[in-house]
Amino acid sequence: MLVVFIFVFLFFIFLYKFITAYGEILAKQLASLGAKLIISARNEVELNRVRTQLKGKHAPDEVKILPLDLSSGEDSLWIAVEKAESFFPDSGVDYMIHNAAFERPGMCVCLFRWFYEFRNISSAEIPTSKKTSILDVTEEGLKATFDVNVLGTITLTKLLAPFMLKRGHGHFVVMSSAAAKAPAPGQAVYSASKYALNGYFHTAAQRLCQKGIQVTVICPGPIATSNNAGSRVPSEKRVPSERCAELTIIAATHGLKEAWISYQPVLTVMYLVQYMPTIGYWVMDKIGKSRVEAAEQKGNTYSLSLMLGKKKAT
Repeated sequence: MLVVFIFVFLFFIFLYKFITAYGEILAKQLASLGAKLIISARNEVELNRVRTQLKGKHAPDEVKILPLDLSSGEDSLWIAVEKAESFFPDSGVDYMIHNAAFERPGMCVCLFRWFYEFRNISSAEIPTSKKTSILDVTEEGLKATFDVNVLGTITLTKLLAPFMLKRGHGHFVVMSSAAAKAPAPGQAVYSASKYALNGYFHTAAQRLCQKGIQVTVICPGPIATSNNAGSRVPSEKRVPSERCAELTIIAATHGLKEAWISYQPVLTVMYLVQYMPTIGYWVMDKIGKSRVEAAEQKGNTYSLSLMLGKKKAT
């Protein structure tokens, strides 16, 4: 049933260059299921490299390439959306999965042909793996994060939605984060940008659902990719990127409103804050100092021993 569904629809994906590992895995899974893809980025060389690695009924020969920078402004994004729609005038883009992220792994996808956006970021723009104190955040960094994570994503949604509304169906799948559900030491700005996405899309869904447009918000915890190989967070504490991609596709095709993808104790923390906020935030305050110290040392802020107050995470 899933394969038939994906055969029928088209995926539209946006991805950033420094987080290509997860995006490539998702693209490969979609291609293998028979999805028709449009991949986009500022770096056309990277796009061609990814395209040659895709295998499926419509890949790699039918995979489209469309240069795009999510932070380039509304006029540029409008041209990209029009061109993406023109690739498949009889069907258009049915699903868009937003997963663009400036500070952490992310991507943005749409169903009825997939469209990937790999942003070619200079070395100065690539964030370091060390988490940032709320006192160290610069205005430039704040704007850069929100331009990509929030403003570009919302603008793209606003431009694509009318095409979906005209067809009477469509689906926005938003790659948010566990950091948008519970406190995440060292990630205040990133967390704020993901909270903004959750608020926007859950609110927009109230209107869009009346017109046949669905919204699914995905909140993954720590994910294992090649980009975090140097992290002190044990790999067994991270969900494999292949599994995360698989669950993302399942959540989207089953029309879930929101899905959390992570291991324990991250899920416990999310449940406490979501359903018992007074207790949840009390626990977060009690272990807050240790979590901040762990974040500063690139440690595991979700360590079970840290959560139980037995010792500091390393």
